[in-house]
Amino acid sequence: MPGRHVNDQQVRLYMTARMTRPQTTAAALAGISVATARRIERDPRPPSSRKAVRDYRTRTDPLEGIWDEDVVPMLEAAPALRPITILHELAKRHPERIDHGIRRTLERRIRTWRAVHGPDRETMFPQTHAPGRMGLSDFTDLGGLGVRIAGQPLNHRLYHFALVYSGFEHGEIVLGGESYTALAAGLSAALAVLGGAPAEHRSDSLSAAFRNLCADDADDITRRFAALVAHYGMVPTRNNRGVAHENGSIESRHGHVKVRIDQALMLRGSYDFATLDAYRVFVAGVIAEHNRRHADAIEIERTHLRALPPSPPSTWEEASVRVTSASGFSFRHAFYTVPSRLIGHRLHLRVYDDRIDAYLGAAQMLTLPRGRAPAKTAGRTTTHIVDYRHVIGALRAKPGALAGLTYRDALWPRTAYRRAWDALILVQSTREAARTMVGLLALAHDQGVEADLAAALDALLDAGELPDLADLRSRFTPATASAPRVHIEMPHASSYDPLLGGLCVEVAA
Repeated sequence: MPGRHVNDQQVRLYMTARMTRPQTTAAALAGISVATARRIERDPRPPSSRKAVRDYRTRTDPLEGIWDEDVVPMLEAAPALRPITILHELAKRHPERIDHGIRRTLERRIRTWRAVHGPDRETMFPQTHAPGRMGLSDFTDLGGLGVRIAGQPLNHRLYHFALVYSGFEHGEIVLGGESYTALAAGLSAALAVLGGAPAEHRSDSLSAAFRNLCADDADDITRRFAALVAHYGMVPTRNNRGVAHENGSIESRHGHVKVRIDQALMLRGSYDFATLDAYRVFVAGVIAEHNRRHADAIEIERTHLRALPPSPPSTWEEASVRVTSASGFSFRHAFYTVPSRLIGHRLHLRVYDDRIDAYLGAAQMLTLPRGRAPAKTAGRTTTHIVDYRHVIGALRAKPGALAGLTYRDALWPRTAYRRAWDALILVQSTREAARTMVGLLALAHDQGVEADLAAALDALLDAGELPDLADLRSRFTPATASAPRVHIEMPHASSYDPLLGGLCVEVAA
């Protein structure tokens, strides 16, 4: 076309077409004029080979007298210096010559210098993975997804396991940080779903799991993790600290699984879930859909996996605590209430990521939700995990203790009870408000009407009324009724004679 230079592709197309077609037809196919076609036939070299290499500058070098004298010595002394840092330094040394208009020129010149004179760069070696050889574990933060449980934002992570060859993935919602319990439970669940174990297991250095631990505790976790991997017959490996790309097969999958979960949430139309279990099921479904797309490769890899051991491993941490006179115990910046009959006893704890199982000897006494201090104040505040059923008996005897109770705000089983306390304390004395609230908690406990009573309290408070303990007791306590009198008349034995008259009884001799 007029005004455009002929390129190499047009020349090749013309010369190919010219072998079987006339000059005019070949020129039309190549999009050139007949005159250009004649010039090509006189000199069939492609245009790129005809251009003379320019060996002269078209403008003055803005770094003349500066590059060799200033820039090169700086790069030789510190090769990692950024071009913008060098530019700012040159502006200080030569303010009359240097401006930011030469930034791109300086960047190109430094890039070329590093290619010729710079240090060797890190090389990534592509790997060929055999089926059944390597499984990977890591954690990734999902707090940015905006998921809410019962209206409350959920700050959580995902334990992420993958097989390198087939792309099999498994995920477990983790409420705390990177810990041994989260890793052990997640890995055990992943291998159970998979039905086998790879020959090698790779993780990062898990430095977050060792944070704030003394050397003995960190060494203990290391030994326990080694025992866990050995239980499955795997060889444990880990990438060097701070070198994430050495675990790249899982790092790259983090972004993909986050996108898949986020897209599924968008299709769902809501980021709210009624319960944490409902959200766990949702995430499991997203990951299962990914595995279905890789089903063929996963089945191939399953045939190369090691058989699982017959017994499951220990995926919990253990601790021992004594129940204090406050009817509870403290563990890792959290206070847990227990039934008062356990005061003075020592409990053995099995600590999981989301719960704590408490044992007295060999008998499991109760299961408590795992409590954690807020991330920004961890180590400086105490979280209270309180069940009012544990302390309601003692509060009945000492209702006045409610007003100044350290964990009073954690005592309320539902929001309605907190609202009732806030309303009562504004118009009644502290003593009377405490008596009323202890009575309401006792009513909820004794009659099993916690939810119904909360609904009644909400209705009263929304109507601008205060709860009346006597009225609520009459509404939620079943009326007692006397048992009806039942008269039982015993028949005389002779009344059975007519029944026996037709019977023939044989007596053996």
